[in-house]
Amino acid sequence: MVVKIVTDSTADISPEVARDLGISIVPVYVRFGDKVYRDGVDISKDELYDRLVNSPVHPATSQPSPQDFARVYTDCAQDAESIVSIHLTGKLSGTCNSALQGKEISNTKCPIEIIDSRVTTVGLAIIVMAAAKLARAKNDFLAVIDEAREAVSQIRVMGIFDTLKYLVLGGRVGKAPAAVTSVLQIKPLFAFKNGELARAGMARTYASGLDKLYELVQKNAALQDLAIAYTTGREHAHQLKIRLGALFPVEKINVTQIGPALGVHGGPGLLALALRRKK
Repeated sequence: MVVKIVTDSTADISPEVARDLGISIVPVYVRFGDKVYRDGVDISKDELYDRLVNSPVHPATSQPSPQDFARVYTDCAQDAESIVSIHLTGKLSGTCNSALQGKEISNTKCPIEIIDSRVTTVGLAIIVMAAAKLARAKNDFLAVIDEAREAVSQIRVMGIFDTLKYLVLGGRVGKAPAAVTSVLQIKPLFAFKNGELARAGMARTYASGLDKLYELVQKNAALQDLAIAYTTGREHAHQLKIRLGALFPVEKINVTQIGPALGVHGGPGLLALALRRKK
């Protein structure tokens, strides 16, 4: 029983990995004024971050439409007998809801399971890749669902913002907290809790914020997976990877750049760390 895996572009999975594992990626939309781009298709990461800083128009994002999902599900059903579709937290986006609607209008009788990851970026990627690897090995629909749901329960995502400016522009946080962090020159830490983006403390400097991320991994020593994602601070991400090599095999730590759909809201300097604990 061939099982296909579907996710959205906020997972920040590279096209090469997606092809290798047979993962179908539905792009989120990024809008600059009246121009609409598909994340990872029509706009590159470098172009997004350049325009984010220099364009007078602040971009917005929107989830894929139900029709987008219906088309992907119909295409997958040509080769699959079942589909597991895993997406970013429903507390931040309507993507899971669009997937559910897409399931209803798709022209396929293929069983489709929609799973809310309760996280995003590399946390979502770890879950999706775990499901895809099992699907490739076993082709067991129920086993793949169980694997994905178990991974959801084991994932923890935490990170650091260099600035809250872009969350304010996107209406994700109020101006007052952003003003405080700017005046005091402190760096906000965040974590996903019950699917929501929650404050996880403050750091006096970016370096001390990275120290806190290192400590998070230290406290969760029994790990299956570890990954880092960044918007523009590639050097910080790779330095953290090398440092984390003392706690986890460095060759297994995935480092990736966050794509346009999330970068719009996180802005330059955002860095996130995702870990999956062992059973």
